[in-house]
Amino acid sequence: MSIVVTGATGHLGRLVVEQLLEKVPADRITAVVRTPEKAADLAGRGVRIAVADYNAPETFDGLFAAGDKVLLVSGNEFDKGRVQQHRVVIDAAKAAGVALLAYTSAPGTLKAALADDHRGTEEALLASGLPYVLLRNGWYHENYTENLAPVLEHGAVVQAAGAGRISSAARADYAAAAVAVLTGEGHENKTYELGGDEAWGFADFAAELSRQTGQEITYRQVSVADYQGILSGAGLPEPVAAILAGVDASIEKGELVVDSGDLSRLTGRPATPLAEAIGAALKG
Repeated sequence: MSIVVTGATGHLGRLVVEQLLEKVPADRITAVVRTPEKAADLAGRGVRIAVADYNAPETFDGLFAAGDKVLLVSGNEFDKGRVQQHRVVIDAAKAAGVALLAYTSAPGTLKAALADDHRGTEEALLASGLPYVLLRNGWYHENYTENLAPVLEHGAVVQAAGAGRISSAARADYAAAAVAVLTGEGHENKTYELGGDEAWGFADFAAELSRQTGQEITYRQVSVADYQGILSGAGLPEPVAAILAGVDASIEKGELVVDSGDLSRLTGRPATPLAEAIGAALKG
């Protein structure tokens, strides 16, 4: 029996594999990647590397074995039909008779276009009859802390989320939740709504940045249309800019507030506070 992680060289997938290595022998972990060179360090630690691509169904033939536990990390190719990509993995997992398929989804409260592919994938997974876990990951701190340079340059956090709040957590927290499910028992056919312990708004984010940098940073609210224009002007493809601007509209409506407590319960520890993530990013 192997624990199989797809998208294993992505930001989240790599964290899952690294945390799995702390809990199970390396030869029980399979990292599914498109570019094996990017996983050379994992192979060097004894992790089995499998090369497969969501866009090439035949590459998943025979990849899974009966009894495997699989983490399907959602793809990020918004223009390539993500539900069909994910079905490739679900179909292969069903054919092999895996013991569990966990999927990294989005909060059940999220109505933005970003959630459509996740809902479609959830439906496909439930229809497959496989034992499943829905890991409905909330927003990541890193969505904001990984790109602080323009914020610090202009002294402004520019968003279209009004006074909306977000229950974000660190990627490593969501990875830890996935690891708990993949290495634990009794998670079959469960749905976990995952988010940080404390919701925050962008005025709070700006205030915390000000506190930690000693620089005056304000929150500048713009319209959703203007924010989409800013994103596309910064080089994001128009469909991606539209999706991200749509998320801000959802934040204003409270759709990314997750107060279930599932994340800290699964990991057995508090979620990483936003202030800690900001501090780490500023030091980085």
